[in-house]
Amino acid sequence: MSQKRLKFQALKQKLLSKRRFIIYNEDTLAESFSLKLTIMNVFVVATLGAILIIFVTTFIIAFTPLREYIPGYASTKLKEQATLLTIKSDSLLKVTKENNAYINSVKAVLNGDLEYAKLNKDSIQVAENLNEEINTSISEKEKELRNEVANDDKYNVFDKSESKVSYVLFAPVSGKITKSYNVASKNLGVNIAVAKGTPVKSIAPGTIIFSEWTPSSGFVVIIRHQDEVLSVYKNLSSVTKSSGSSVKSSEVIAISGDNASQNQIHFQLWKNGIPINPIQFINFE
Repeated sequence: MSQKRLKFQALKQKLLSKRRFIIYNEDTLAESFSLKLTIMNVFVVATLGAILIIFVTTFIIAFTPLREYIPGYASTKLKEQATLLTIKSDSLLKVTKENNAYINSVKAVLNGDLEYAKLNKDSIQVAENLNEEINTSISEKEKELRNEVANDDKYNVFDKSESKVSYVLFAPVSGKITKSYNVASKNLGVNIAVAKGTPVKSIAPGTIIFSEWTPSSGFVVIIRHQDEVLSVYKNLSSVTKSSGSSVKSSEVIAISGDNASQNQIHFQLWKNGIPINPIQFINFE
């Protein structure tokens, strides 16, 4: 018999040879428990036990909520919250961008900037969504026609528009007009001479979107009315309404002052971001 075969037989006999596992009572040395086993049996049981422990641990980690307590493992609820916060952040960023554009438009009204005075939020949103490039190539005759129409209608939004104001506009104050509407000189409204302490009233129902003090025009109030009409009141001594307040027709919104500039209330009327002549719609005297 070869040496290798003898070694195999010896290993086999060692693994399969029966042994007795005995537990004695220490005081009486009486046998309490005994178990016959072999090294092979011990190895098989230990292997099966290890496999069972690994299987149970894997099941707990993969399919039970206990996996959320493992350091570094993100819970399902946390992922949902992160996704929700991301969506809200994008929405807030969009709203903030639209509000900033709207505030810039209000500033443009205060500064008399015709090119950027677009105060309709819906128009701002539509403009931001237009990303496609449009072919604007036109003929020379069409250019001449467009320029002629633009020059005729640039500052006369109410003259040829089909949609007129559907409500009555009241005079903010009664007095003599000291400076008339003139686009050429960038006077986009009228100056009205008033006495000290004269109440300044809203020309129509609406919502105050601006009511603050400015270095160049004193207190300024801007009211949004129906049909995207804005009324602007400048050179005020004090205001009685704050931003966000709703006002009725002829409701007092401010008081005139007693110095040179505040003795002349500057009033403007805008529609869809374009100034119009207030005298066409309001009788100040």
